[in-house]
Amino acid sequence: MKKIGLFLLLFGLVLLPSSVMAAEKYNTLDFEGALADEELEKEFKEHKPNSDAITIYLFRGKGCGYCRAFLSFMNSITDEYGKYFKMESYEVWNDQANSTLLGQVSEYMGESAGGVPYIIIGDKVFPGYAEQYNEGIKEAIKTLYDTKKSKRYDVFEAMKKNPKKSGSNGTTDNKVIIWSLVFTIFSLIVIISFNSLKFKELNMKIDELAKAKSINKTEAKIVSENKSTKKNKK
Repeated sequence: MKKIGLFLLLFGLVLLPSSVMAAEKYNTLDFEGALADEELEKEFKEHKPNSDAITIYLFRGKGCGYCRAFLSFMNSITDEYGKYFKMESYEVWNDQANSTLLGQVSEYMGESAGGVPYIIIGDKVFPGYAEQYNEGIKEAIKTLYDTKKSKRYDVFEAMKKNPKKSGSNGTTDNKVIIWSLVFTIFSLIVIISFNSLKFKELNMKIDELAKAKSINKTEAKIVSENKSTKKNKK
């Protein structure tokens, strides 16, 4: 019983926060899926990223003109740059979870999201899209690709490693704190209840021993008195 209580305590303090952080799932589309969702025809035969391709994170709204313009630009450079990148596209206008994630990511990156598209390439953020960003986007893609894989910055990996910085208005942190507190209190109650029960059992044993000693003393006294009476009669 005591081991179970200790296990629950450790579970509440250590395992639960990790499970809360990992519990949320998001709806995403890859590059070709995003093009299809915006009804943009591919300008390339096939998109075959290299095995060590970088990931472009795109937060978009379905039907957003600037988002479509960005995707059209990427569409136009895929023959040349397609081997360098993969894409994860998060639609935020019709998906509350994705919208919340955008708030968390933009807060983490320190670059507010005034709207969409919100484009992340490594540690570079493009809050919006305009044609003057084109060269900067291509440079960011190639620079990140040329960076050793283990040295590349990825915002989602960074948020996993340092979750305390993430979370819109501390929502994730609050969940972790609340659930950890609930499990910690529950585990402590189990342990305290177990110890209380053991304490009662110990007291009962002490009482039993005390009674046994008292009975033994009484019996010894009676035996002694009987012996004394017999001697007197003689």
